[in-house]
Amino acid sequence: MPQIAQISEIFASQLFWLVVTFGLIFVVVGLGMVPKIQGTVDARDARIAADLATAATARETADRLEAEHRAALDRSRAEAARVAAEAKVEAAKATEARVKESDALAQGRVDQAMQRIAEARSSAEAEIEAVAADATAAMVQRVAGLAIDENTARAAVKQELVRG
Repeated sequence: MPQIAQISEIFASQLFWLVVTFGLIFVVVGLGMVPKIQGTVDARDARIAADLATAATARETADRLEAEHRAALDRSRAEAARVAAEAKVEAAKATEARVKESDALAQGRVDQAMQRIAEARSSAEAEIEAVAADATAAMVQRVAGLAIDENTARAAVKQELVRG
């Protein structure tokens, strides 16, 4: 078979071109493209590392600012609570003063009313005594036919009113 006899020539030729092709691919890819790709990967890794460092710094700054904000907020809340407590105390004092003022005014009115009632009572008692004395004098005049003076009738009525 002639094909088998040609195998060594064809095999050597194919082996030669295989080595030349792989060599060329190695030179183009291995020496030309790989360093560029490796440079790009290294640049990307460096950029990622820088971005991570920047992000860590930004996070630390944000955490510090948040802590400061929370502290300021706590101080503001404490100040607001203090102001509210002071306002509550002031309002309680003002209310207490107004209540005392109103109580004093009401007590004054009650005292005046009690005085007017006492005056009215004594006036009414005096009128009752006068009417009772007049009625007593008139009854004694009609029943007994005796004329008694007004002072005697008043004294008798007063004595009866005191006894109850």
